[in-house]
Amino acid sequence: MIKAMLTYIWPQDDPSIRNRVKVAVGLLVGAKLLNVTVPFLFKFAVDDLNSKVGVSQGEPFLSIASAPDVVISLSVAMLIGYGIARAGAAGFNELRNAVFAKVAQHSIRKIARNVFLHLHNLDLSFHLSRQTGALSKTIDRGSRGINFVLSAMVFNVVPTVFELALVSTILGLKCGGEFAALALTCVGIYTAYTLAITQWRTKFRVYMNRAENEAGNKAIDSLINYETVKYFNNEFYEAKRYDEALKKYEEASLKTSTSLALLNFGQNAIFSGAIALAMVMTAKEIAKGNMTVGDLVMVNGLLFQLSVPLGFLGSVYREVRQALIDMQTMFTLMTREPKVKNVNNAYDLIVRPEDTTIEFRNVCFQYIEGKPVFKNLSFVIPAGKNYAIVGGSGSGKSSMIRLLYRFFEPNSGEIFIGGQDIAKLDLQSLRRAIAVVPQDTVLFHDTLFYNLHYGDFTRDEKDVYIASKMADLHDTVSTWPKGYNTQVGERGLKLSGGEKQRVAIARAILKDSPILVFDEATSSLDSITEQNILGTLRKATDGRTSISIAHRLSTVMDADEILVIENGSLLERGSHAELLSKRNSLYSRMWDIQHSTTGDFSEDNLIKEKKTKQA
Repeated sequence: MIKAMLTYIWPQDDPSIRNRVKVAVGLLVGAKLLNVTVPFLFKFAVDDLNSKVGVSQGEPFLSIASAPDVVISLSVAMLIGYGIARAGAAGFNELRNAVFAKVAQHSIRKIARNVFLHLHNLDLSFHLSRQTGALSKTIDRGSRGINFVLSAMVFNVVPTVFELALVSTILGLKCGGEFAALALTCVGIYTAYTLAITQWRTKFRVYMNRAENEAGNKAIDSLINYETVKYFNNEFYEAKRYDEALKKYEEASLKTSTSLALLNFGQNAIFSGAIALAMVMTAKEIAKGNMTVGDLVMVNGLLFQLSVPLGFLGSVYREVRQALIDMQTMFTLMTREPKVKNVNNAYDLIVRPEDTTIEFRNVCFQYIEGKPVFKNLSFVIPAGKNYAIVGGSGSGKSSMIRLLYRFFEPNSGEIFIGGQDIAKLDLQSLRRAIAVVPQDTVLFHDTLFYNLHYGDFTRDEKDVYIASKMADLHDTVSTWPKGYNTQVGERGLKLSGGEKQRVAIARAILKDSPILVFDEATSSLDSITEQNILGTLRKATDGRTSISIAHRLSTVMDADEILVIENGSLLERGSHAELLSKRNSLYSRMWDIQHSTTGDFSEDNLIKEKKTKQA
C-alpha cells in the first residue's frame, strides 16, 4: 500500500506535484534546524545574563545600568532571536502543510476516483452480494486514512528520526556521551512501550470499526426499506436492531478510550522520568563547574522539544496502524479482479442493422454450484424480429438477458450477435448496442429530466422530450408544478411504479440502440397506458432486433415468435396462434389460466382452477 501511495505523491507524469514535494521537504528540514537552534539561543542568553550579574552586599545587581545599554546588549538580542527562531520554525511548518496539502488532496482524489471506477467495473455478482452502507464507510475511512498516512510518513516519522539523530549528536558533543545515551535510551523505551500497548489495543479499534460498519449498514438498509418497515409496523424492531449494533460499538469504544488513557500516562511517565534524570545529571555537572546554568536550560529545551514529536509519534503510530487497516479494506477492493472483463485483443462490435441476429449456442449456466439455470440452451433470434420469452418464475428469462449483456459469463457455450462471439467483444461497444428496460427501475436522486437524459447525454433537450412523449410520459409531467425539474427522490420513490417504468422506456428509446430488451416493461402499468405503450414499443422496435420478457401473455401476442422456457431448456416455440393451437402445450395452459372467461367462482370451479395451476 505504501508503494502504491508513493506513486501518487511522486507521479512520473506530473512534475508540478513532484516540485511541491521537494519544496515541502525543504521547508521541513528548515523547520527542524530552526527548532534545534532555539535551545542554544536560550542557553547563550541565560549565560550572558548570568555573567553580568555581580554581588554587592549580598544583593544581585546588573553591571549594565542604563536602559539603552540593556536593549542593545547581546543577551537581549539572543532572546529576540529565540522568539524569531520559534516563530520561524512554526511558520515553516505551517507553510510546509499548505504546500503539501495539494499533493495529499490530489492523491486522495485520484485514488478515490480509481476505487470508484473499479467498483463500477466489478461484475454484477459482487454488487448483488455487497452491503452498501459498509462499502460506503470503507471508501470514506480508506480515503481519510490515505491523507493521514501520507502526512504522517512525510512529516512525522522521518522528521522525528532526523530530529532524534540531531539532538543525540548535539548532546553527545556538548554535554557528553551519557547524555546522548540517555536520550537514545529514553526514546527506545518510549517506542517499545508505545508499540506494545498499541499492538494490544489495536484489536479494540478493529472491533469498534466492525461494530460501526454493522450499525451503519443496518441504519441505511432500514431507511432504504422505509416503506417495508411501515407496512409491517416494525419501527421498534429496527430501532432495537440498530441499538444492539450501537451497544457493541459503545463497548468497543470504551475499551479503546481506556486503553488510550493507559498509553498516554505511560508515555508521559517515561519522558518525565528521562527529563528529571537529565536535569539531575546536569545539576551535578554545574556543581563541578563543567557546565553552566545555560547548559541546564539547553538540555531541558532539547529534550522537551524532542518530546513534542515523540508525543505525536505515539499517536501517529497508533493512527497509522488504524489508517492502514482502513486502507487495507479499500485496497483489497482494488485487487479484486472482475469476473467479467475484456479479453486480450478485444474488438468493437460491428453493428450492421441488417445483421443483428442473436444466437445462443449450447449455453450452460448456473449461479450456484449444482443448481443449473440453463442446460445446453440453443436458439436464434433473426435480425429485425421481435421475439418474446415467457415461462414461469425462476425459469431463467432474466438470466438470458444478463448473459447477453455480459453481466455474467456462461459456464459453457457461446452467444453471438451478428455472427460475432460476444466473449471476444469490447464490453463497452457490446453494451452500447443493447438498450434494456429492466423489470425493477431504479432512478437517481435527481430531477426527472436528468434521469431521462441519462439514456444518452450526447442527445439534446428536444430528443429527451420526444422520447418522453413516445413513452406516454410527457402529458403527465406537464401537469406537475415543476415539470421535468421535479425531484424523483432516492431510487425514484416519489414516482409511481408506472411512471418509473415509463422513464425506463423513454431512456431506452433515447439510447437508440439496434437491439432492444424489455424485461416486464409494462408490468406496473394500467391497461389503458399499457396499450398506449405497446403501440409505442411497436414503433420503437420497428426494424430493430427486440426481445420482450413477459408474464402477461397478452403483451406479446404480436411477437414474431415466442420462446417458452421451462427448467432451463427451450420447451416450445412458435407464434401466439401456433402455440395456442397445441392444447396440451404449457403456453396454452398459461393462457387459459390468465384469460379465463367463465366468470364461474363456484367452489368446484376454484378447485378445478387450482388443480390446473398446480399442473
